[in-house]
Amino acid sequence: MTDAIRSVVIVGGGTAGWMAAASLQQHFSNTPLEITLIESSKIDTVGVGEATIPTIRRFYRALGMSDVDVLRATQGTCKLGIQFNDWHSHGSSFIHPFGLFGQDVRNIGFHHFWLKLRQMGDMTPMGDYSLGTALAVNNKFQPPAPQPPSSLSVFDWALHFDASLFAKYMRQFATSKGCRHIDGMITEVQQRPDDGFIESVRLDNGTEVKGDLFIDCSGFHGLLIDKTLDVGYEDWSDWLFCDGAWVVQTSNVGPLTPYTRVNARDAGWQWRIPLQTRTGNGYVFSSRFVDDETARETLLANVEGELLTEPRKIPFRPGRRTQAWSRNCIALGLASGFLEPLESTSIALIETAIERIKMLFPDRNFHQAVIDEFNEVSALEMERVRDFIILHYKATA
Repeated sequence: MTDAIRSVVIVGGGTAGWMAAASLQQHFSNTPLEITLIESSKIDTVGVGEATIPTIRRFYRALGMSDVDVLRATQGTCKLGIQFNDWHSHGSSFIHPFGLFGQDVRNIGFHHFWLKLRQMGDMTPMGDYSLGTALAVNNKFQPPAPQPPSSLSVFDWALHFDASLFAKYMRQFATSKGCRHIDGMITEVQQRPDDGFIESVRLDNGTEVKGDLFIDCSGFHGLLIDKTLDVGYEDWSDWLFCDGAWVVQTSNVGPLTPYTRVNARDAGWQWRIPLQTRTGNGYVFSSRFVDDETARETLLANVEGELLTEPRKIPFRPGRRTQAWSRNCIALGLASGFLEPLESTSIALIETAIERIKMLFPDRNFHQAVIDEFNEVSALEMERVRDFIILHYKATA
């Protein structure tokens, strides 16, 4: 046990930082491991991602939280899937539900029967064979049956929520379990001279915080993984052209919808995410095909309700760090890379990375084989999500 990790320092709060703090504090609750999270109240978080996939419910249930608890704390709403409008062609619309389509027969996938019907002239949309889609388009919601009588009734659901409120909820949980919280600005990162491992960080008030393992949740800035360790970045702009987003919040208009709306635009796509008290909107666009001001005006011309905030632009570069784990530092969330949130995968990638940290938790020897496995799985996961997003742009008319 002399080589056991004794202290973990999480740099940065927000969704990624506090999810990591909450989950790790719970996981190591009966050990002497000390977990510290450092964030500065002077730095704003991105706070855009407000749509999730069903894995988020399993994440917070593992912490002992119920769906009602989280919906209440985050002003959340239920999400049965994503509605894509004008993607295949102008006027087209389909919902990607969290559930199954139809029923396989004799080990033959349902979609084969659906395609055969189309050849025979039956043009019934595939969504008509999905309970999740039927509920969504009729603006209805019910919890899935615990034991579905058939595959025709199988569906799942996720949440729309205020990401800043979710981070606050995770912070309350983590600190109540013993996570140390420091509000301060990091001014210097100290590295060991012999191997370049991070030894400590120094704050603006002169305090030095030492750690065995550091988790970088500092967002696009990548204070540790990039500015300190300089691991490099794999740019995916050749595949994914979008490199910026305008975001704005508006008042609710009409009934809340149990799905995210994603409308195709000439130079990207626009999201609409309903919460209990407001609606989140954003236009993800490619600067190769539209200028900033035109993109801003496009967003404002296509939102409903009164503006509650001033439109804000968020630039980004699609891609990932060449290594999510380098030396004694693991990058999480935006610090590890970014993919446009077309299928709400951003928070899900945080969840899976946290699970990998727990599964491959190192000792102070930091064996390279463990680091290599973490990086290999992380890269493969990001590449699969990247290719799935590419498919949305490729499979159009």
